[in-house]
Amino acid sequence: MHTHSNRDGNEPEQVDTSAGFEQSDVRVGGIVVFITSMAIFVAVVALVAWGIGKGLNAYMAKTDGKPNRWSKTVDVRELGNMPTSPDLQNKMAELTQTFPTPRVQTDDGNQDVADLHAREDLLLENYTWVDAAHSKVRIPIEQAMQLVAQRGLPVATTAAAETPLTGASQPRVTAPLTNGFARTAYEQDETQK
Repeated sequence: MHTHSNRDGNEPEQVDTSAGFEQSDVRVGGIVVFITSMAIFVAVVALVAWGIGKGLNAYMAKTDGKPNRWSKTVDVRELGNMPTSPDLQNKMAELTQTFPTPRVQTDDGNQDVADLHAREDLLLENYTWVDAAHSKVRIPIEQAMQLVAQRGLPVATTAAAETPLTGASQPRVTAPLTNGFARTAYEQDETQK
């Protein structure tokens, strides 16, 4: 036999466990109080929500004015499905072609990036005019790198050299880490086809 403390907590109560299940009854009072309070709470919340809805509808009716034939709500389900018109489809296609930016992309953006890189390649690999007066020319990047390698970069005059901290060394870069340009996987796949 197990012992449980009594409700008043003074002396332990002897419980018979030979039956293998709880033999005392559930206290129904607490359950009834909980269910009743929950039902009252739900009813109060529903009443408050209904009151707020009525108040908002009254305010909107007051600000919108009296209902007339132009403000009447229409049930569009009565219209049914509208037949497809080729004229409407052509007009829609015309509107979508001239629709202002930003446009929604029709693919995942890979083609846009490929097009961007193709335009960049045209600028980097060909001679082009920089301005409309044709006074400045953009040269291919390979030739520009050769000219920089031959002539060097202009050096700015240095101000007073600061002494480095004790044990500090100047960083030396022996080779560029990257050329700064990498193709996307989509473009690599397209060039291999």
